Amino acid sequence: MKEDYYDILGIAKGASAAEIKKAYRKKAVQYHPDKNPGDAKAEEMFKKAAEAYEVLSDDNKKARYDQYGHAAFDGSGGFGGGGGGMNMDDIFNQFGDIFGGFGGGGGFSGFGGGGGGQRRVKGSSLKIRVALTLEEVANGVEKKIKVKRKVQASGVTYKTCGTCGGRGQVTKITNTILGRMQTAATCSSCGGSGQILDHKPGDADAQGMIVKEETVAVKIPGGVEDGMQLKVSGKGNDAPGNGVPGDLIVAIETLEHETLKREGDNLHYDLYVSISEAVLGTSKEIDAVTGKVRIKLEPGIQSGKILRLRGKGISSLNGYGAGDLLVHVNVWTPKTLSKEQKEFFEKMQNNENFIPNPEKSDKSFFEKVKDMFS
Repeated sequence: MKEDYYDILGIAKGASAAEIKKAYRKKAVQYHPDKNPGDAKAEEMFKKAAEAYEVLSDDNKKARYDQYGHAAFDGSGGFGGGGGGMNMDDIFNQFGDIFGGFGGGGGFSGFGGGGGGQRRVKGSSLKIRVALTLEEVANGVEKKIKVKRKVQASGVTYKTCGTCGGRGQVTKITNTILGRMQTAATCSSCGGSGQILDHKPGDADAQGMIVKEETVAVKIPGGVEDGMQLKVSGKGNDAPGNGVPGDLIVAIETLEHETLKREGDNLHYDLYVSISEAVLGTSKEIDAVTGKVRIKLEPGIQSGKILRLRGKGISSLNGYGAGDLLVHVNVWTPKTLSKEQKEFFEKMQNNENFIPNPEKSDKSFFEKVKDMFS
């Protein structure tokens, strides 16, 4: 089993945001690759601490983790879950500011920092919108999406930045009433990468990049909601100077279903039956997101009756089963009648079997709604 995130950082479950950040910095400095060169165990602990901090420092992820533990992110395909797949570049780009001056102004020489403040620049993210049917939302799907992204052109070469000497930072000395103050800032010439473009082919832009169309396979877990955004790491624009690729942000759009309406993980279906079907009973086949489902209606079924088909709704995003399909029975009253039909119902008007006589077991509309949400 995976270790508890709070235990990894050595803090209590009720720790504040400041305590979480302080605990992570302590662990990260302790197991920093620059302090433990070649130590695989220290590197693993460094990654575990970053994964724990990635979840506990985010209020939404922390709330889900506190309620469900690691299961909160099971089956999420790496979208918005924990940082189990984090590598050193991910950690550097997301949390490098926490280390302050450690390891040369925040740079991690153990994985491309090079000391002295040099850092790997991250490319910009791309955002696309993907439309899903309700069936795809319910069961999960893999989509192959064509994406136009910037990649480094073939034949591009870089050289050391002359402004910062490859350090990625420039030092500024200012005279103040308290004396001389030295500050460091990201080099404006190279953007902190320590490299500038040396040679590029004619079809490349000023940064040595070209636009290329690629097909990206995106695994979308069951249970996603309209408007939700999923992140596919490393599938955004490349960064110049052999930097870290940006991310692809996939925005979910759910297409309207012809007969089903979603409410959380539950689905609602309006079933219309004739008076004769309600009186005599019948069976009906309806469309569910899991396929065709046949249901039986008992003789004398009342309009407003709600039938609950358990597990026939939307799969839970957290992996805890699926919602239900709620079938709302509506008895259809004909608007036009033939002479014979009208005469029949006139005869039945005063028949005791046609006079409304609800029993205590026949719940009101409000009771049915209450039961539906309980």
